[in-house]
Amino acid sequence: MSLPALKDPRFWLLAAALAAVVAALVVPRVKLQRDIYDVLAVVDITSSMNTRDVDAAGTAESRLTATKDALRALLAGLPCQSRLGLAIFTERQTFLLFDPVEVCANFAALDDSIAELNWRMAWEGNSYVAKGLFDAIEKAESLKTDLIFFTDGHEAPPLPFSGLPPFMSKPGEVGGLVVGVGGHAMTPLTRYDDEGHEAGTYGAQDVPQENRAGPPPPDAEQRPGYHPKWAPFGNEVVDNNEHMAFVREPHLKELSQVTGLSYVLLKPGQSLVPALERAVKPKRVSVASDVRQYPAGFALLMLALVYGALPFLDAAGVRKRRRAPASLHS
Repeated sequence: MSLPALKDPRFWLLAAALAAVVAALVVPRVKLQRDIYDVLAVVDITSSMNTRDVDAAGTAESRLTATKDALRALLAGLPCQSRLGLAIFTERQTFLLFDPVEVCANFAALDDSIAELNWRMAWEGNSYVAKGLFDAIEKAESLKTDLIFFTDGHEAPPLPFSGLPPFMSKPGEVGGLVVGVGGHAMTPLTRYDDEGHEAGTYGAQDVPQENRAGPPPPDAEQRPGYHPKWAPFGNEVVDNNEHMAFVREPHLKELSQVTGLSYVLLKPGQSLVPALERAVKPKRVSVASDVRQYPAGFALLMLALVYGALPFLDAAGVRKRRRAPASLHS
């Protein structure tokens, strides 16, 4: 090897590229610390979730579609080694579709499962949101995961005047999010025929406007037609907008306080990963990470300098030297 070659920067750049390539071939995996999450995602698939009142890129999409979009984005945002399970809610129960599985190795299957969620999977038409959430918390606790519960908060039939059913678990034992889905403007609930096709909307007389199970309200005696035995709720026609769809935020916030979960309103394009990170305590694990891309990238950079930047600089220097005699002659 001649001494002038050692003074050529191309020699040292190529030598560095060769060393980086060798390192990329032999470097072992490196143990790194990473925060991961174990989450059970529960999706409300009751009829009110078909309401198209979520603004997405200037078009109105259904609450269920917005939920699936947000859940698929969450799946893509979770770090590898995290686990995600999927369940659906209707009537008063949460039905587990599959146990939490690792998100990277099972990404395609998870993404397809979320995309295929459909309101026709529901086995009952009622929507006892509070009981469904409490049941979801019990399932998440048995699976030793956190919880994300997507719902518009529309109780059908409405809660009785006694309020929420008792929450038997310990508040905060399961961490996670209650995600409110839907707009605040009142939109008539969509009616469907026996074959699942849209058939107009519901009117106030088509759905129960109040729950008349259990004891009557405190003001029952002042209601028109009140009778302690035959009409303890009176006979007045009541309109509490139960035939209208809008996200029940006060109800969902109350549920989050009772259960110790955090509440967040779903917004189009919003990532739920930061909200989840604030709401739950991650698991710290040691993972074997592949770092071969770093020396390989360094080798590529060295080659780019040798065959890209240096020839350009040499050509610029030659042109400058060629112009120098002409300017001197003038």
